Amino acid sequence: MSTLSRRTLFASGAGLAALSLAACGGEEPLVEEGGVTTIRVAATPLPHMEILTFVSDNLAADAGIALDLQEQTEYPIPNRLLSEGEVDANFFQHLPYLETEIAENGYELTPFAGVHIEPLGIFSESLTSLDEIEDGAAVGIPNDPTNRGRALALLADQGLLALSDGIEPTEATPDDIAENPANLDFQEIDAALLPRTLGDYAIAVINGNYALEADLSPAEDALALESGEDNPYANMLVVRTEDEDNEALRSLDELLHSEDVRQFIEENYSGAVIPAF
Repeated sequence: MSTLSRRTLFASGAGLAALSLAACGGEEPLVEEGGVTTIRVAATPLPHMEILTFVSDNLAADAGIALDLQEQTEYPIPNRLLSEGEVDANFFQHLPYLETEIAENGYELTPFAGVHIEPLGIFSESLTSLDEIEDGAAVGIPNDPTNRGRALALLADQGLLALSDGIEPTEATPDDIAENPANLDFQEIDAALLPRTLGDYAIAVINGNYALEADLSPAEDALALESGEDNPYANMLVVRTEDEDNEALRSLDELLHSEDVRQFIEENYSGAVIPAF
């Protein structure tokens, strides 16, 4: 998808959806008025906010819901907002990341089924092939536990390293690297910052949504992409456990798994985002 079309899509939809940042904090959750339930959803911009904006503009009214979309740009924040009751749901993460957040913070959160996959990619400003990587080159990887391990697994799949036997990819750290034939220098940084600092590394492993935000096309610009087949990293809607049977939230999840959303994803992201249903 072109830079212009991505920006135009988001800009046009954002004016119709109820976008806000933190202004809704403190409002009552899941307010129903006139037969319509308003759901506050925290989401990262691409593709999550675009998908939700499409749902808000085209599908939500017929399901008796309205979406108050709150954009967040850093991974840890939406789960905290959800746990504290500032929003009713979030849409930005995969199950391994959520499980880590729950283990570390004691959140009582429940995921619905996966909606889409954003393949992790290896990007570079200076290389055109992974064969060009030099001895001792700097490699940027996400610093959150699950995406760090996921990045190392992708690098291992490309033959740049080997992980120790018995290590789960979602738990892997640079200390678990058994073979590093090119003596690569792995540098951990916040996932959101990797596109902006790409020039500091020979290569960097970047999450699909952050690549899209930086006008990088995973399908066209990545030197290597994670496979979508049997991928455990599908992104999904997450709610507080106490609300998992809420009718309005379940209606939203059904819309996210509709054929309309499948078609929207397939037509707008050229393989950079893949339906998971």
